[in-house]
Amino acid sequence: MGSDYLTIATTRPETLFGDTAIAVHPQDDRYSKYIGKMAIVPMTFGRHVPIISDRYVDKDFGTGVLKISPGHDHNDYLLARKLGLPILNVMNKDGTLNEVAGLYCGLDRFEARKKLWSDLEETGLAVRKESHTLRVPRSQRGGEIIEPIVSKQWFVTMEPLAEKALQAVERGELTIMPERFEKIYNHWLSNIKDWCISRQLWWGHRIPVWFIVGKDCEEEYIVARNASEALEKAQAKYGKDVEIYQEPDVLDTWFSSALWPFSTLGWPDVSSQDFKQFYPTTVLETGHDILFFWVARMVMMGIEFTGTVPFSYVYLHGLIRDSEGRKMSKTLGNVIDPIDTIKEFGTDALRFTLALGTAGQDLNLSTERLTSNKAFTNKLWNAGKFVLQNLPRESDISAWETIMTFKFDKEEALLRLPLPECWVVSKLHCLIDMVTTSYDKYFFGDVGRETYDFFWGDFADWYIEASKARLYHSGGHSVAQAVLLYVFENILKMLHPFMPFVTEALWQALPNRKEALIVSSWPQTSLPMHASSIKKFENLQSLTRAIRNARAEYSVEPAKRISASVVAGNEVLQYISRYKEKEVLALLSRLDLQNIHFTDSPPGDANQSVHLVAGEGLEAYLPLSDMVDVSAEVERLSKRLSKMQEEFDRLAARLSSPKFVEKAPEEVVNGVREKAAEAEEKIILTKNRLVFLKSTALASTS
Repeated sequence: MGSDYLTIATTRPETLFGDTAIAVHPQDDRYSKYIGKMAIVPMTFGRHVPIISDRYVDKDFGTGVLKISPGHDHNDYLLARKLGLPILNVMNKDGTLNEVAGLYCGLDRFEARKKLWSDLEETGLAVRKESHTLRVPRSQRGGEIIEPIVSKQWFVTMEPLAEKALQAVERGELTIMPERFEKIYNHWLSNIKDWCISRQLWWGHRIPVWFIVGKDCEEEYIVARNASEALEKAQAKYGKDVEIYQEPDVLDTWFSSALWPFSTLGWPDVSSQDFKQFYPTTVLETGHDILFFWVARMVMMGIEFTGTVPFSYVYLHGLIRDSEGRKMSKTLGNVIDPIDTIKEFGTDALRFTLALGTAGQDLNLSTERLTSNKAFTNKLWNAGKFVLQNLPRESDISAWETIMTFKFDKEEALLRLPLPECWVVSKLHCLIDMVTTSYDKYFFGDVGRETYDFFWGDFADWYIEASKARLYHSGGHSVAQAVLLYVFENILKMLHPFMPFVTEALWQALPNRKEALIVSSWPQTSLPMHASSIKKFENLQSLTRAIRNARAEYSVEPAKRISASVVAGNEVLQYISRYKEKEVLALLSRLDLQNIHFTDSPPGDANQSVHLVAGEGLEAYLPLSDMVDVSAEVERLSKRLSKMQEEFDRLAARLSSPKFVEKAPEEVVNGVREKAAEAEEKIILTKNRLVFLKSTALASTS
């Protein structure tokens, strides 16, 4: 740097014609002697600009000297406004340089850049050129590089509007969910800037401003609702011969959208039926990413033009992202088309998947989620088919009269039900209360998960299977039919907001439907539930699971019925040994109904049986000879043990080799260690099984 020159670094040399100052940091000793002096802008025929100091300048970036171009840089513009610097615009709207650029006037900005740099080199004013990576703003539609310029626009003064919108939340007139987004809302409105609402586009609401032909646009204009009103106002002020023309700019889309809650309801006619009936509304549901751009602006506009907050609650959902958590974009090629998704998985499955998200949390949408919820939809449909197939014909009036005699809204009626029926109805009533509370709190994800778990885990997997004991084997099919219908129709009601199509179709397929599901009443809350029956059936479930696990462990054929001795205290035996419950246990556990024994002490062949502990005070003994051919099982397990030992020996040999342990990658060594530990555990279990089988074989032959 020469004594009479300041070197600046820039990626846009063509904007130097709009420079109105040179800035350095006040504590940069390199340039302190120049502060307060004037500098000559090159290629401008001697135009002078002041050398100023400001802490905004980063003295460690570039040369530490900053050219201030307020007309073409946002930060420079703010600095110029603060310091009172003039603002020069060197570009036309088509990207060519204007008369401020002198000899370069009319050149395209990029042509001007090349020519100016060449001229600077020729005159010895260019120091050097070097590569620099920076973020270049581009048009989303055409990809053109965006050029900041200062222009005349229409603005709205926002502070008075924002103050009222902040007070609405503070006073509890508006509730934002999740609550954590209130901070974001308050931050935006507390730091709000005036809003530029004019846009130079071909579409949108025209700004309702008219200018007077022959008058200064900045001084003489008329605001009106329409052209005829504008002309009337103009004639009153300027005479009947006045000519007017409308502002060509349109309103920012967000401004138009901010009017939506009331402009769609007949406003400004506040006496219109739609406005009186639907404004204000209760809940707005939208994405958290437009809390300020849309929601806050609707609140401000609603209060300003109607005096009322447009809605009482704002429910913010998360963004839908791809399976890897990335935002969907055409560039990444990861956009999921909802139409294609609906064709493949169904509308209900897609709705259910999206609605399971937590408020304010982004959702990673994957094929696995959609496939799972398509299976849920199919499960619901198949459950509906089962219920329909096991209900009497609609013409069988006598059977339907019997079914309708069953009531479930009184505790005494509930206690008269068999255990499985009392259990599932009690669980349903509990679910209705939880789901209703979750709906009231806008915990929609919880509603979906709770209903899903009850339908699949309790109703489909357990009660439908238990009901087959009533429907296909013993008497009492009417109670099973009544409970199946009662539980299923309430499940449909709770799932309807999530899955309107499949639930409506199933509802209307049920007999004696007097109205559509969408207009049916919500399930009654605070209905009786019997905690003791829930606990009793859970004991039955634990016993069934234990027997099923033992069957699987010993590879018992699914169709094979086996014997069992159930050992429990008197209290448990009183309800679990009833014939109806015994029949359910036999059906669910694939037991031989004639060979289920209930006792309060272990059976005589306990040492030749598989001992199961289902819970405190509830055990079972399954005769091993009923489950497997002991000698064949011993032979099978012995062969299996031999193979397992060989595999373990190979793994142990690798781990005992110092060469492998020291040179192999750590994750590989750890992987082998895990496999060896797993193999060793399996060997121990298999040896124990063999000891048990051999002892059983000896006991049976002695």
